[in-house]
Amino acid sequence: MLKFSKKDFTATNILIFVTVLAYIFQINIKSGSIFMGLNLYFLIGGFYWQPLSSMFSHGGIAHLGMNMFVLWQFGNMLERFIGSKRFVALYLITGILTSLLSFLYIFYVDIQVNLVGASGAICAILGFYAYFVKEERKAIITWILLISVAPLLIGLPIAWYAHFIGLIVGFIYAIIFKALKIR
Repeated sequence: MLKFSKKDFTATNILIFVTVLAYIFQINIKSGSIFMGLNLYFLIGGFYWQPLSSMFSHGGIAHLGMNMFVLWQFGNMLERFIGSKRFVALYLITGILTSLLSFLYIFYVDIQVNLVGASGAICAILGFYAYFVKEERKAIITWILLISVAPLLIGLPIAWYAHFIGLIVGFIYAIIFKALKIR
């Protein structure tokens, strides 16, 4: 029998749970990846939810598992640092901004793309973390380079641009966060 304590109900763990539920929904509806991913239907079909829903949809169970593992690691840590409400705001605002900026890349460079996954938002929280923890900055940038370039080298379709956009968006969000002293 599973037992949950109050400490298990962090905003990060709830985001993970919602993402898993969204993935289950996505794979059980017709054209779920197209409906929930970020693609041309955002403009021509009026699918205005896609910048948000694409953060909760994934390209497979391995994609989902890897993203949720990294979110669990860094999300819970950042949540303790800035608080639950600020963490959720960080995740959703930077995730949506990353989606919108990634859509510009899709629109102007590769209109056939269907963007799915939380990795843009996760890279944004890594960018936020890298701003505040300067000793980890090189490691974070190296990690994002690795997860962005290595899959391309073996032929996996990966939205490498969303990773870099997320990193930059998260870093800028941290600068604004600090300037406004939102602590």
